[in-house]
Amino acid sequence: MTRICVAGGTGQAGSEVVRRALDAGHAVAVLSRNPPPSGSAGRIGGAEYFRADVTTGEGIAAAVAGADVVIDCLEGRSGKARKDFADGGARLLAAAQDAGTARAVMLSIVNCDRSDYAFYRSKAAKEHVYELSGLETVVVRATQFHSLLAMMFRAGAKVRIVPVVRGARFQPVSPGDVAAMLLEAALEPSPFPAEGPSHRVLTFGGPEAKDMADFAREWQQATGAKGRLVRLPLPGPMGRYLRAGLNVVPEARHGNETFRGWLENNADSL
Repeated sequence: MTRICVAGGTGQAGSEVVRRALDAGHAVAVLSRNPPPSGSAGRIGGAEYFRADVTTGEGIAAAVAGADVVIDCLEGRSGKARKDFADGGARLLAAAQDAGTARAVMLSIVNCDRSDYAFYRSKAAKEHVYELSGLETVVVRATQFHSLLAMMFRAGAKVRIVPVVRGARFQPVSPGDVAAMLLEAALEPSPFPAEGPSHRVLTFGGPEAKDMADFAREWQQATGAKGRLVRLPLPGPMGRYLRAGLNVVPEARHGNETFRGWLENNADSL
């Protein structure tokens, strides 16, 4: 049995990692700034929850104590969390080293180092921290989650418009598929020689890459939502990232759950 510390184990991907690790018979410690209360729907039975904050270092040591591997699914989308995202990664890795943890796996985003979008830049900066940490590290770069598209479509449909970013294709992936990859990267035998580099980057994309409008039509069919598809320009760094096709990796179609399948499996929450 392996003891796994899942940092950010209450988010979309993190909670999936926790479930899959427990199902496989591993011991799981969840590091979260705001752990769900006992008995709540967000708390997964069998996991041990620790209140910890990587932006300050508070509680990290207790969460990683005894961990054989750390899987980092933390996010820092805005404010102090984003500003301190890379530094938070350094604190987490330092605590893992002190605890004798052998490996750390980080969830990241495809081509984040080629984007000027602030959130993606913070991911790239944290990747660099992992590369230089001295631990055996793996970065798993995933395409955007299915839920991102659903959220965009749902927001527009409130005013009877289903927004489609002009010139954008997507290759969405399910959190469950990404979680399986993170767990595999955490548990597989080390591919590294006894001496030499001990960092690698893996790319994980969804099973299909299509025009955003195609996904919009699937979402409307699944939800029954009304509204006219409208192609809109998206300015700024994210628009440039999408128009350049940096969010798709056709050569890395590893996910199994299509957008349509994800919609069917999550019909109650759409």
